Amino acid sequence: MSFIKLVNKRFSVRKYKNTPVEREKILRCLEAARLAPSACNSQPWHFIVVDKPKETALLSEKTTLPLTKMNQFSKGAPVIVALVAEKPNLSAQLGGMIKKKPYYLMDIGIAAEHFCLQAAEEGLGTCMLGWFNEKAVKEYLGVPVKRSIPLLITLGYSEKEIPPSKVRAGLEDIYSFGKYS
Repeated sequence: MSFIKLVNKRFSVRKYKNTPVEREKILRCLEAARLAPSACNSQPWHFIVVDKPKETALLSEKTTLPLTKMNQFSKGAPVIVALVAEKPNLSAQLGGMIKKKPYYLMDIGIAAEHFCLQAAEEGLGTCMLGWFNEKAVKEYLGVPVKRSIPLLITLGYSEKEIPPSKVRAGLEDIYSFGKYS
């Protein structure tokens, strides 16, 4: 499949089939994420895969926000992956401090999208979550206090076979050549 077709195939899934995800497919998604570029090759990530139904159910309780519908769909995801921010190497840390840019977060975003694109290639759906009870998730997963979890990814077989139409700004609205306009 062409890359642009793959990008069009990938969408945020909020309704999953109750079908387990094969470990081989999860491992290929992790391999795609592992190959992602990172500042100074620091690879500042660790993936925690939760794929046992009882554990996923308990974890999903920590992703939902009380009194809202936010992330309620995670309760139906057969897999939840936590991306733990690891300490970047010294070069990436110094560069980030000097340039006042969180390179490690950019790196994690790139790795997460590699994971999601490979999932789409595997016929799986994903949704990245950035708003969740991080303290409760860290406690449940045994993540050290000095680490953070910038993202969770839900993973499974989508109930929708055909991706919804993407509502995006027009191509001509998002770029300029030479100078900002």
